[in-house]
Amino acid sequence: MSKVLEVGMLVCFGFSWPFNLAKSIKTRSTQGKSLVFLWAITIGYLCGIGSKLGAGAPWNEYFFVYIVYVLNTVMVVADLVMYYINRAGEKKREKASA
Repeated sequence: MSKVLEVGMLVCFGFSWPFNLAKSIKTRSTQGKSLVFLWAITIGYLCGIGSKLGAGAPWNEYFFVYIVYVLNTVMVVADLVMYYINRAGEKKREKASA
């Protein structure tokens, strides 16, 4: 039962990431983004994966938990990458308008 609840938590947390990433791509802006928050979430997901690995959670029993952790981590890292790309674009635009 705990595996189901953990996957449910991760799905709920991860549900917003595709929308957040799409917004980053569409707006090409860092407006409303927190770099500290994105890094904290990334580290949190990596810690979650590490805790499962450290506890010896078998892949076959925790497959969906691992998959959801990895998918969430990939989406947050992609949003982090977009943050840095968008920030560089903002700086370039600021320079060009000055």
